[in-house]
Amino acid sequence: MKGNIVVDSAKCISCHSCEIACAVEHSRSKDLFQAIGEHPRPQKRIIVECYGESNLPLQCRHCEEAPCVRICPTGALVKEGVEGAVVLQDNLCIGCKWCVLVCPFGVITAAPDDHSMIKCDLCPDRAAAGRLPACVESCPTGALQLSSTAQLARTKRREFLVEYLREQ
Repeated sequence: MKGNIVVDSAKCISCHSCEIACAVEHSRSKDLFQAIGEHPRPQKRIIVECYGESNLPLQCRHCEEAPCVRICPTGALVKEGVEGAVVLQDNLCIGCKWCVLVCPFGVITAAPDDHSMIKCDLCPDRAAAGRLPACVESCPTGALQLSSTAQLARTKRREFLVEYLREQ
């Protein structure tokens, strides 16, 4: 399913399961215990930020008009259709960090080698197998969900109607 990861910050308990699952999914071995010993160590593409009592998992929003795609001088960042992911082609990335400067969410980071970048790719191998992104599947509270724009709009309408009818 194409779409975007939707966050319900009220459900996030800052367990960091999403970060671990993401790093393991992007490891060579795809196994937690083996990934720990890999060099370079696998990197997460989601960041759980904590502000007081609030927790917020942050990852690429795969913007429709992605500023990182527009500014990339080598074409290393590509948008795969309207509801698709913004994908980084490592072999084209020169590590100029312009994408970091223009990302409004601050979710593109430098790889440990500092010559390429790291960002969420919505786990394309998992998607091809009909599975959810690793972060979504690993979230024990359901704070992360994969949703299309149409699905999200339907959910919001239902929530509004339930609240509206409750007030009547």
